[in-house]
Amino acid sequence: MSIFLALPVLLFSQRKKDVNSAKEMDYNTKYNSSDTIKKKKAPEATIDMYRIISLEKDTTYIDTTQSIRKAYGFNYLRKDNFGLMSFSNIGETYNTLQYGLNGFSPYPGFGFTAKQFNYSKPEEIRYANVATPVTELYFRTTIVRGQSTDVFFSLNPSPQLNFSVAYRALRSEGRYINQEARTNNFRFTASYNTKDERYVLKSHYVAQKIQNEENGGISNVSNFESGDSSFDNRARLGVYFEDAMSILKGKRFFVDQTFRINPKKGENNLYVTEQFNYETIFFNYSQQTIASNVGGEIVDRFGESFVTSGMNDRTTYNKVYNRLGAVYENMTLGSFTFFVDDLHSNYFYNNILYFDSETVPNLLSQAINDIGGQYNYRKDKWNGKFSYSKSITNQNLSNLDASAIYDLNDENQISFRYQNMNRLPNNNYNLYQSSYKKYNWSNDFVNEKLNSISVNADTKWVSLSLQYNSIKDYLYFADISTDAERAAKTQIVAPSQYGQIINYASLKVAREFVVGKFALDNTLLFQKVDQSNNVLNVPEFVTRNTLYYTDKIFNKKLFFQTGIEFNYFSSYYSNSYNPLVGEFFVQDKVKIGNFPLVDYFINAKIQRTRFYLKAEHLNSLFSKSNYFSAPDYPYRDFLIRFGLVWNFFN
Repeated sequence: MSIFLALPVLLFSQRKKDVNSAKEMDYNTKYNSSDTIKKKKAPEATIDMYRIISLEKDTTYIDTTQSIRKAYGFNYLRKDNFGLMSFSNIGETYNTLQYGLNGFSPYPGFGFTAKQFNYSKPEEIRYANVATPVTELYFRTTIVRGQSTDVFFSLNPSPQLNFSVAYRALRSEGRYINQEARTNNFRFTASYNTKDERYVLKSHYVAQKIQNEENGGISNVSNFESGDSSFDNRARLGVYFEDAMSILKGKRFFVDQTFRINPKKGENNLYVTEQFNYETIFFNYSQQTIASNVGGEIVDRFGESFVTSGMNDRTTYNKVYNRLGAVYENMTLGSFTFFVDDLHSNYFYNNILYFDSETVPNLLSQAINDIGGQYNYRKDKWNGKFSYSKSITNQNLSNLDASAIYDLNDENQISFRYQNMNRLPNNNYNLYQSSYKKYNWSNDFVNEKLNSISVNADTKWVSLSLQYNSIKDYLYFADISTDAERAAKTQIVAPSQYGQIINYASLKVAREFVVGKFALDNTLLFQKVDQSNNVLNVPEFVTRNTLYYTDKIFNKKLFFQTGIEFNYFSSYYSNSYNPLVGEFFVQDKVKIGNFPLVDYFINAKIQRTRFYLKAEHLNSLFSKSNYFSAPDYPYRDFLIRFGLVWNFFN
């Protein structure tokens, strides 16, 4: 049996086809190894035989084309990160510029959300079905020493059975003291269906580790902002911690299966479904030296500690989730689902802590049961879904989610969504233990209430996205440091809840203008928040504008694009980052933003290999040193990086 290697974003070989050169290059040649040696023509695979399938059964085809949109996703997260502000080193966290970008869930999460941007969730795992073995290799340089790689391989031993294996790894030293990032992400998927599709199975196993040296930010911002050439070597800038480290590590086993009760599929069908998810996660923060030396002054950055050295805080979490469902499907009316959810989770520490004013327990154990229903309709140009679930245990959890998509034609689509959610707090809001005395708490916050409406229009002229959210009992981390503590450079953070209503509205507009071989791609985001106190803070304006040139040279065998990418967001009170709790927190002392980020890039493609060369933050060579990802955390300096994505088809 022939073996093949594959990665998540590929196509197979293709026949050259004339397209607008400012758009993506589309090679649609069917691959045949007999191009140079004449022999008996082998059967050829077509595009629709190389499929990538989501958990919700949305299907796309493996794609090796090159375009400016594909270039936006050539990064550490492997997706377009518009609305996120990366930190100076690759593999660090991101500051979120757009509220709601990561979606919402009614269930309580583990927490430590600043560490989970590259943590793969069940709904993000993709399954494959391929005619021949496929491999994709991703490589990109990082900062100072290290590299970023992602390797994906998939094959079908039979038309009904597929396996895929993927491994993502990163090491990036960074330019500042104690900033090295290391990540590992192993993914294995298996999908199977019987020939008559009476039984369908999707399963995966994921093991991932995100490890960061944590320096707590630079301790003297004025040294960075001064533009003094003696600090061009960023390792000369003082930081709060020189030996702190955080590790987020998790393993997950997941199964989703469907069985049709009637032997043959007909006008009316009855199914039983089951979904199982077992996951373990831990977050570990360690710090050998407790006190920080800031310009010769001893600083207790996170306040007093129970230990004088060698602290090691560890939070552990596990959960078992089951969903059992029954589905009635009518080929005219759609499908009706009734389901029951069962979630058991444990969030715990080793010891119970006794203080004069309170006792902090070591365990937060939850048992949640939901019942709900879902209606799906897909016919002609309409695709709709309506679902509702509510807890039958005492957590008062509920989720109503209604959406509809209308395809006017192949190039124009309109979608609507409404969500009403009563969501439980993440576990680290209600319980946290640390070696730092003021970072220990036990709370009983009420649920967040969220109403969300969104309208999206994707047309050949423009893409529009309108969103409105109303949030009550918003949960966040707050800076509760006293004036004396701030003067001593001590940072105390704790969870808080805002009992009033917050109204958030956003409009996102995307439009590309093409003139010959030149193009200008624009994405603009406008946001407005109505609130009595500044607890949900976002920039009012975010933009990305890319001016580029596209051509095909060397007898049209080399496709390339070159141009300038411009990013900007308006000044605002950005959330700041606290590595001890692995979260961003609200502050009202320091504004960031109102600075441009200019990159120069060259993208190219030869056959099924895509090349990327980018000079990042080009304007930092001559601009003021006023660029920050978060307070105390400068954005990266000028940097040239190279990478490629290489696809193989056997």
